[in-house]
Amino acid sequence: MSVVISAAGSGAGPVVAAAATTIDTPSIQYLQLSPVLIVFGVAMAGVLVEAFLPERARQLVQPLLTGGGFIAAFVAVCLLHAHRGVLAAGAVAIDGPTLFMSGTILVFAALSVLLVAERKLDSAGGTLVADASVVPGASGARALRNARGMQTEAYPLMAFSVAGMMLFVASNTLLVMFIALEILSLPLYLLAGLARRRRLLSQEAAVKYFLLGAFSSAFFLYGLALIYGFAGSVELGRIADAANTVGRHDTYLYLGMALLAVGLLFKIGAAPFHSWTPDVYQGAPTPVTAFMAAGTKVAAFGALLRVFYVAFGGLRWDWRPIMWAVAILTMVVGAVIAITQRDVKRLIGYSAVAHAGFILVGVAAANTEGLSGTMFYLVAYGFTTIAALAVVTLVRTGDGEASDLARWQGLGKQKPLLAGSFAFLLLSMAGIPLTAGFIGKFSVFEAGIAGNAVPLVVVAVLTSAIAAFFYVRVIVLMFFSEPTGERPVVVTGSTLTYATVGIGTVMTLLLGVAPQPLLDLANHAAASGFVR
Repeated sequence: MSVVISAAGSGAGPVVAAAATTIDTPSIQYLQLSPVLIVFGVAMAGVLVEAFLPERARQLVQPLLTGGGFIAAFVAVCLLHAHRGVLAAGAVAIDGPTLFMSGTILVFAALSVLLVAERKLDSAGGTLVADASVVPGASGARALRNARGMQTEAYPLMAFSVAGMMLFVASNTLLVMFIALEILSLPLYLLAGLARRRRLLSQEAAVKYFLLGAFSSAFFLYGLALIYGFAGSVELGRIADAANTVGRHDTYLYLGMALLAVGLLFKIGAAPFHSWTPDVYQGAPTPVTAFMAAGTKVAAFGALLRVFYVAFGGLRWDWRPIMWAVAILTMVVGAVIAITQRDVKRLIGYSAVAHAGFILVGVAAANTEGLSGTMFYLVAYGFTTIAALAVVTLVRTGDGEASDLARWQGLGKQKPLLAGSFAFLLLSMAGIPLTAGFIGKFSVFEAGIAGNAVPLVVVAVLTSAIAAFFYVRVIVLMFFSEPTGERPVVVTGSTLTYATVGIGTVMTLLLGVAPQPLLDLANHAAASGFVR
């Protein structure tokens, strides 16, 4: 399809110039783009539902619409498993890693919808009750009143963010990647401020996230401009071709690459760009924290891998030492500072920082095994983290969630099944054998050894041993300590939340004892490589 624009003189005078310019409009492959288009459509429909339906109808329609849309998009991703190519005039790439990470994002988003959709009413509503064996009476009723559900506008915001995440991992140009970065980030800034009980803390977290996110976006945009000045293009393939002929303008290349790295490393929560992570994890509503911890990390690592493996793959000997340094700093900072934390969500936040460092070991390997191991680790980490944060939403006091670790003392004796599930999830984060976390760490460490990064792997193993301390400390508090002060309420009747805990725990176990199917899928996706 083309559009012809002509220009000629007018009136009685002679024609001064006449020209015809043909502008070829890009071909859009709607079928191959259907997963992202479905999620964008769900987001727009969610906005209309929010605007025109009454509150009671929204509470039913929004979770069904959003969750159903994510499932439909996941089916579309599965149907595209054999497709490879560059779409939309080179703006979007469909390949093995893109489809793998897009499907992972959709699965985690669907699980997060279950947490958001859990409508927590007070005791008068009759839908949720406090376990009388834990805390009967006024404390339990007060905790339930403080456990009310999130606003329904969270659903379209989540859908927009998921669409941005999927576009982020599929972007084949830096400009589209920047747009996707903003689409996924802006809803998250709003979602982080939706906590009802701790409104000031939540809004403070949202403002911090917004301000630091704006700085990281500026770094990314400046890096994009410098790379364009060097390569004359924002397409990753053309940047790679230009980078292989480094000449007198190589300063633009390396400075632009560094600025792009800052913008992407902020999103994965790597040190020294991690300061937002514990604050936002603590202040945001816990379902949003779960969604952010799993989905955003997959999207950020997907974009980081695409940029450095495609655009800067020929310069790996230049950027690998920097990745080594960032990975070591991230692991050490996350593991050491987590030891001092007394808030369970901040502890999980610093744990996320440490895990970002472990995953960076796979990125720094700069080989096919590193790509495969990184993708497996992201799946394992996501299921474990979502389930762990779902447990956090169930353990409450009269002031809200029992975030202080002191409130978790003795929980293993009061609710052994729930505490046992949480302990198993913590052991997976620590990398204990027969858990998904162990297989994930083994995958990236093996890739690091294959990529001649043995010193980095040694540091990662030592840091894992340090990190195991604060996970075991929580387990000791739950099972080997007597409760002190106000005992927590364990909310029962939360069917969707318990289902999320069950799904995450079972997947953590399955990926630990029978990981081969997912490993084969990740290996196949990595072997097909990125298209350009």
